[in-house]
Amino acid sequence: MKKELDVLFTPWKIGNCEIKNRIVLAPMGGTCIFGWTEPNHFDKEAARLLKEIADNNCGLIIPGIAPVKDIIGGAWLYEHKWKFKQLKKFMDELHKTGAKMFLQMTAGFGRSMALSELMTTLINNKILGTIAKPIMDPEYLTTAPSPLPNRWAEDITTKEMTKKQIKDIIYAFGETARLCKEAGVDGVEVHAVHEGYLLDQFTLSYTNFRTDEYGGSFENRYRFPVEIVKIIKEKCGEDFPVSLRYSVVSKTKDFQLGAMPGEDFVEIGRTMEESEKAAKYLQDAGYDMLNCDNGTYDAWYWAHPPQYMPENCNLEDVKHIKKFVDIPVVCAGRMTMDAASSSIKNGEIDAVAIGRQFLADPSWITKMIEDREEEIKPCICCHAACFTMAKHGKSACDQDLNDSMNMCRCAVNPITMQSKKYKIKQTKKPKKVAIIGGGIGGMEAAIVLKKRGHEVVVYEQSDKLGGIFIAAAAPEFKSHDRALIEWEKNQIKKLGIEVKLNHRVNSLDEIEADEFIIATGSIAKECPIPGSDKYAMEACEYLLKTKEVGDNVVIIGGGLTGCEIALDLLRGGKNPIIVEMMYDLMAVKNLCLANSSYLRDCFKTNKVPVYLNAKTKEIGADYVLITDENGKEVRIPADSVILSVGYKPAPMAKKSRKVHIVGDAKKVGNLRTVIWNAWDVAMSI
Repeated sequence: MKKELDVLFTPWKIGNCEIKNRIVLAPMGGTCIFGWTEPNHFDKEAARLLKEIADNNCGLIIPGIAPVKDIIGGAWLYEHKWKFKQLKKFMDELHKTGAKMFLQMTAGFGRSMALSELMTTLINNKILGTIAKPIMDPEYLTTAPSPLPNRWAEDITTKEMTKKQIKDIIYAFGETARLCKEAGVDGVEVHAVHEGYLLDQFTLSYTNFRTDEYGGSFENRYRFPVEIVKIIKEKCGEDFPVSLRYSVVSKTKDFQLGAMPGEDFVEIGRTMEESEKAAKYLQDAGYDMLNCDNGTYDAWYWAHPPQYMPENCNLEDVKHIKKFVDIPVVCAGRMTMDAASSSIKNGEIDAVAIGRQFLADPSWITKMIEDREEEIKPCICCHAACFTMAKHGKSACDQDLNDSMNMCRCAVNPITMQSKKYKIKQTKKPKKVAIIGGGIGGMEAAIVLKKRGHEVVVYEQSDKLGGIFIAAAAPEFKSHDRALIEWEKNQIKKLGIEVKLNHRVNSLDEIEADEFIIATGSIAKECPIPGSDKYAMEACEYLLKTKEVGDNVVIIGGGLTGCEIALDLLRGGKNPIIVEMMYDLMAVKNLCLANSSYLRDCFKTNKVPVYLNAKTKEIGADYVLITDENGKEVRIPADSVILSVGYKPAPMAKKSRKVHIVGDAKKVGNLRTVIWNAWDVAMSI
């Protein structure tokens, strides 16, 4: 390990609780020790992951949120005494690793509750809502400090929380904390004056219009989180540590509109000036640590930064707020170990919180300590499995139910939170397996097969491994994607897997093997637009720089690929214009709102022209002719035109008993579908 990182492995204290090192597992919804939405549940899968992370040298473990009131069933968490008996057994095992654990409790979501279509139906249909209420009560789940538009379904207005409901929640925090302490938990974290969740909505003037003692003045707006910490201290003692998940500034310009990094804007949420006062006020109320980042659900990409956001995006603000408190301050948000070490060494923060990298590789700290950094599987900040809550148009949250129930899985590491389904199991009948195609799907299948004991040969027609993902990883902001390609190649080399580059397979009869995996990916769809064959380039031609573009570039087709190309062009000093035939720029199921809202806000802030419900009629040498959503013909000047109209599978052989098709060659998807499908096939052979 680099000597500069030594400071990460020095002890520190939260109150009287000593933590062995400065690396904290950031709480993520889905790594919840008491389950996510399921009632009467101790989550053994989450417990397994948390224990593995503790085994691999993490100092402080903070699982994902534990609602003090069940989302399904509506029972109070403190009523489930048996859960805490199981928690006690878990804590006894976890403490053997030398790690400490704080349990994070949440008051709820308010207007940030991700409403599905079913939940909006229950709210709008009073009869169905009444029938469903004993099982699920979305009207209560969305209750907020004041009537507000729901973040996911803006035509739903939240109800105002009553004072009795507030008092019930405060009591629940105290009782739950008491049971946690009895179970051997080292401390608790209050969720959250952070990210625009319920407690944060009480503190923010743009979401709190109350006229009682919980609204109006600064002291009134912060009363709810203050009363929570006071009851916890009353029931657990002053020495029992209480952390607060805290957003330093809101980075919010309006409902559903966040601020870009470096932008000069008018803050409608918590300003830095207010935060300086609030941090000290919350410390004096009894909080022992601030676990910090920035943002709200209206500026969600600050708290859940995609690759488009800068590394260490919240660090400067967190360093600033530490000057106003005497308690430890932790920083999260695409943190690098170099920046974290430097800031800790200078006394600017006390520890670093890391989230999604633990999902991609729970043993990354151990590998870093042992100078095996090339073996760390990188998180690519895609949110394609850990946080798939999508929004487009005026729809509610567009997310598969299976994903809603099983968050914090990982696109690049299928084992995470799915250890019963995905595992490396040694084969009793080793076979010779030929893999046609050396993209991510082909390489991932080869790695799993080799680890299971099969003999594997990869055939790749080009001179390098990576497939179409090389183009996808080309933009400057895709450094983690490029790191994933290198990780796959390093694993192939380390495992001694034979690779035949520049080897085009025309027929499977050319190869002697027991089984075949077809991982030949996809090809661009044909474009019927007149002039496209003469005056336009395909997305990969731009991404791989095989063709150059001028200053004014029209992109035909939005979606994630088209929007990422537009972002790349914008950052390269070009002028992108997007033409999309659908009602929304990114009408994509399971595409995380943190990713999509960054792109939308970026284009809005930078005045990138976007034509929705538009039909492209013709592409010329210096123009694109479209029909806009009003049926009017618009001639758009264009130096270059990029086609981003999608892809279709390109398998070089049909599926049979001995022939398996994986990834985009089977069905075009994303990196998650490619990698998980590769594991499905490789585990079945």
